[in-house]
Amino acid sequence: MVETDILIIGAGPCGLFTVFEAGLLKLRCHLIDSLPQPGGQCAEIYPKKPIYDIPAFPEVLAGDLVDHLMKQIEPFKPGFTLGESAVTIDRDSDDQFIVTTDRGTKHKAPIVAIAGGLGVFSPRKPPIAELENFEDKGVEYIIKDPEMYRGKDVVISGGGDSALDWTIYLADGIANSVTLVHRRKGFKGHPDSAQKVLDLAESGKIKFISDAEVVGIHGEGKVESLTVNHKEEGEIILKTDHWMPLFGLTPKLGPIANWGLEIEKNAIKVNTFDYSTNIPGIYAIGDVNTYPGKLKLILCGFHEGTLMVQSAFKRIYPDKNLVLKYTTVVGVNGFES
Repeated sequence: MVETDILIIGAGPCGLFTVFEAGLLKLRCHLIDSLPQPGGQCAEIYPKKPIYDIPAFPEVLAGDLVDHLMKQIEPFKPGFTLGESAVTIDRDSDDQFIVTTDRGTKHKAPIVAIAGGLGVFSPRKPPIAELENFEDKGVEYIIKDPEMYRGKDVVISGGGDSALDWTIYLADGIANSVTLVHRRKGFKGHPDSAQKVLDLAESGKIKFISDAEVVGIHGEGKVESLTVNHKEEGEIILKTDHWMPLFGLTPKLGPIANWGLEIEKNAIKVNTFDYSTNIPGIYAIGDVNTYPGKLKLILCGFHEGTLMVQSAFKRIYPDKNLVLKYTTVVGVNGFES
């Protein structure tokens, strides 16, 4: 059985940064993740996607952010159980949590921190006949390696952050041509990204077709063209090598939803004092939680993890005084610097 101070479910950026904050308080961490490597969505879904809202990084690729976080937590030697999903949770006679994975691996800790991001997710697929026949043959719901689109003609559908970000990225010397198709003229994504897309369209660097949606796919063994239904012009045929319908992901909490936690709209309700749940000793940080004013940003998850470990320390060591010191004073290994 794996024993630790804080058992973190989810090895995405928020879970990894929590290891650092816990390490400063001499708390040991072990992480469980269903993916085969640390990093969560940043590593599995969009490692080459640029992120712009990480402090001190004007721009950083998601995969590089994970690499930096892994280097940052090296001194604290966290443990990892990867490729396994947390399934059940129980309490033993010592009031410790026992978490068992789908492969039967058991973990014991006084504190459980759920940092599972969106949880178990699947892409939202458009209702188009024969769509599945073209999956991985020109239809991609997730962009893992943008180099596969170099010199290609691509069509992106959607109006959220992912569609906007990839339109901007692929138009910058990667794809031969980029066409963005959206059902409306306005976007749900970040206003700055939306303006960049509109500027690219105005300058002729991309083609933007609004008030339209893809209704058909054509090709022999792979995508060769798309039928687009335009509100005013009717049917338009677009020749393309790839189509990315980026309509977001449908998240599900999975087995965690059966742990007796208070759930609201597929997220775990927490107390913003320390991001604790309705079960003492279990916390939830990052995209998996919800509270008034919640923003699903990585940097907000970092903040939540920081406050959570303070509360966890007091729960583990109720008789010890916790004096918060700056890392410039203490150093990551606890020595004066």
